[in-house]
Amino acid sequence: MAVFTDENGNPRSEPMVDDEGRPVLCRSALAARDRMIEQLCALPPIATALDAIIERFGVEQVAEVTGRSRRLIIGPDGRQKLQPRTPRANIAETQAFMDGAKRILVFSDAGGTGRSYHADLAARNQARRVHFLLEPGWRADAAIQGLGRTNRTNQASAPLFRPVTTDVRGERRFISTIARRLDSLGALTRGQRQTGGQNLFDPADNLESAYAKEAVNRWFGLLFTGKLEAVSLATFEDLTGLRIEGPDGGMVDDLPTIQRWLNRILALPIALQNAIFDEFLALVEARVDAARQAGTLDLGVETIAVESFEVLSDTLLRTDALSGATTHLLELEIARALKPLTLARLDEHYAIDSARDRALRNGRSGRVGLLVPARSLLTDEGARIMRFELLRPLKRGYLTADQLEESSWEPVEAADFRRLWQAEADEAASSLKRERLRLATGLLLPIWDKLPADHVRVSRICASDGRSLLGREVPLHCVPEICRALALEHGHTISADDIVHAVLATGRPMEVRGREQLTLKRSLVNGSQRLELAGWSAARLDWYKAQGCFTEIIRYQTRLFVPLGEGASIVSKLQ
Repeated sequence: MAVFTDENGNPRSEPMVDDEGRPVLCRSALAARDRMIEQLCALPPIATALDAIIERFGVEQVAEVTGRSRRLIIGPDGRQKLQPRTPRANIAETQAFMDGAKRILVFSDAGGTGRSYHADLAARNQARRVHFLLEPGWRADAAIQGLGRTNRTNQASAPLFRPVTTDVRGERRFISTIARRLDSLGALTRGQRQTGGQNLFDPADNLESAYAKEAVNRWFGLLFTGKLEAVSLATFEDLTGLRIEGPDGGMVDDLPTIQRWLNRILALPIALQNAIFDEFLALVEARVDAARQAGTLDLGVETIAVESFEVLSDTLLRTDALSGATTHLLELEIARALKPLTLARLDEHYAIDSARDRALRNGRSGRVGLLVPARSLLTDEGARIMRFELLRPLKRGYLTADQLEESSWEPVEAADFRRLWQAEADEAASSLKRERLRLATGLLLPIWDKLPADHVRVSRICASDGRSLLGREVPLHCVPEICRALALEHGHTISADDIVHAVLATGRPMEVRGREQLTLKRSLVNGSQRLELAGWSAARLDWYKAQGCFTEIIRYQTRLFVPLGEGASIVSKLQ
């Protein structure tokens, strides 16, 4: 290429030609091209996913339902041979899978229309389907069509969906597109975003969400200030052609869009690509975790499968003047069958005795957990927060290094860990977990602004007998506010047990309706949690103490407390 300067003084380039008008070729580039072609031709051929599965398991175990008219298979003599396939072969292969003669089924778009592969109660093969999603493509409707082949009515069990990706972080780009389009399709077809994706994807998987767009803008800021470890500003601009620094030395106002940024990242070497994505995903997950903890993460409709539920109380919140539709606040008691993580399943994925995964026991509760490394979070200032995932028989959560140091988790021997884990799993599997929740159901749109803005969770309660309820969950401490906002004279009654439990569990103060307007709150005094009453009258101090309360002078101020062991009985006297 010949470099020249245009009329504006900007350097430009154009193909160089000789005197006869023929292009001048770079000999070093030609040699590099020839060496690359030579190396590529020396590599062994990479089989497609379909051929690799058939070659690995054999045609006796794999049922193929595709549009191929012929295929290469390994014969009895160990040599490849070309096998023709007729359209009737798909019918025979489907029947072989549904009868259990073949345990593996591979189907494409051509084989995913008009057929059912679910665990039908009328089929011999009623084993639970594990549906691996390979090469989902770009069409969300086609992806839903394929997923629906193994999840249908009259089935013995619902399938497990497994989207498959490699360890190349850039592949998250394609999973993100499918997640976004499935959500969009669900919003168009059923008025609910998560209907399309069937909750297959986590909010952090959508790299084109509001959290991701905010994270990429912050990523550009950290890149500009040199606080990223994966790549420098000069290297990034040179490799991607994206300009972050303006002519005046500051950041440009018009930053690249996240779609453009993702596409440019895919062209980078794998190691650099993974390093950049790790830092970017750390920013995304930090925002998603913050929204989840604050209760503002919009997860759409979550389905809660329960064994049974019972309506304990039904409070009428509103009746529409035109249509007569009603809005109710239900107090439910649900019973859920616990499904603990078994010790055998834990051994399949983690090494309890290794230095990487640490077996811990809580010194206070006596419960055990397995601590495994997790992706670190990245603050907006570029500081890394080391994080661990704590696996327990019934739940999993995340702990930062500081939280772990301040907690009561202590190392435990592997033999004791296995024994305690098995005991917890056996105890959980043989019992039902009963809990209470409050659900606002019916016509919700007119009172949507009256519901708590910091707790947005829409749930569908589905019982094993077929009954279901759809509504928005309401935390207990928000019930009095809703009743006041709707001007209800006889609002939802809250028992003393529920008030004490809610205050201790959430830390939110709650009103105690009685002769006086009292507030029960959780206070930290001398390193321990206490129940404290606020709004009491000094003239009735002796009466409160006669009911079981006690006082303590702290910083020359008398404060009134309720004993933890007798909290419910005392609060009931104050109501």
